[in-house]
Amino acid sequence: MRAEDLLPNHFDSGDFNGTVVRKGTVGAFLANARTFLDPSAAPGRRQEAEQHMAEALAALDALGLFEVCALRDPALLAFVEECRRRQG
Repeated sequence: MRAEDLLPNHFDSGDFNGTVVRKGTVGAFLANARTFLDPSAAPGRRQEAEQHMAEALAALDALGLFEVCALRDPALLAFVEECRRRQG
């Protein structure tokens, strides 16, 4: 399967397991995770990255990302697990 088979170029989002997921969600999560893990990131940038990652979790779960990819960094894993607890 290719990316365009899953979400054709002329679409910006798709419905995955009842959740609308925008194109670029996985890439944005990875970029925000890098900021989260960067010890030199400014506190404001880190807070923004945390907010955006938390907002993306439902979409990433709908895609099944964490069923096949494990978060290796303990701090990032703890953050995601805490967000899930808060989101219930």
